[in-house]
Amino acid sequence: MLNTNTAVILAAGLGQRLNRLSGELPKPLLPFCGAPLIEHVMLGARQAGIERFVVVVGHKAGMVRRWFATSSLHGTPVTFVENSEYRKSNGISLLAAKDVVARPFLLLMTDHIFDPAAAAALIRQPLRDNEVILGVDRKLDCIFDMDDATKVLSIGNYIVQIGKNIARYDAIDTGMFLCSPAIFDSLEAVMTQGNCSLSDGMQRMASQRKLRAFDIGDALWQDIDTPEAYDFARTQTLVESSQLRVLEEVANA
Repeated sequence: MLNTNTAVILAAGLGQRLNRLSGELPKPLLPFCGAPLIEHVMLGARQAGIERFVVVVGHKAGMVRRWFATSSLHGTPVTFVENSEYRKSNGISLLAAKDVVARPFLLLMTDHIFDPAAAAALIRQPLRDNEVILGVDRKLDCIFDMDDATKVLSIGNYIVQIGKNIARYDAIDTGMFLCSPAIFDSLEAVMTQGNCSLSDGMQRMASQRKLRAFDIGDALWQDIDTPEAYDFARTQTLVESSQLRVLEEVANA
């Protein structure tokens, strides 16, 4: 049974590290293996069982809206939410969606491609009213850029620490979260000078034993936030075996 049919996609940031590839395009529209990054994310989520999207836009939001209006996905139910403070941390982008999601949701990043089967398994996990479940990768020897990865330390199924610079870790944050609306309270609680990061909000939930880990097993994923990660992601069988097949099915529908 699915816990949700709704996904929130964070697509507001500047994406400055990809400027060499994206040029004048915002990061969500960076072409990747035949389609914009955000199209890969949305199609993968649809294959996982998601029917409705909330897309948080900011930097060059109009371009993202115009792309959607003419894309093969234009009939998909999408609510666009504007984050005018998109230069701040990503927690602010998620908080921008607070008023339009009142039930559990799948949280995704616009620059993370993933195996739809992993997302489908995640949204089938039992979720309590006050917690978040993070999809984690324990295949540490397969991580492309460990220095840049958000790391996780868990005890059993509970995450006790999360962050890029923690000294001890046993898994990596894949950018896929099954969230209850309690995440909004957590983000507001860690707000400092009008800013907060997603990791800070998740760390607060971890300290309250409200953040659980879901191991994605052999599934593949990749954070595409640098030109080097972009090139690496193109070599992964994930793209050929899963995402491009979905793109072809949509194009031929």
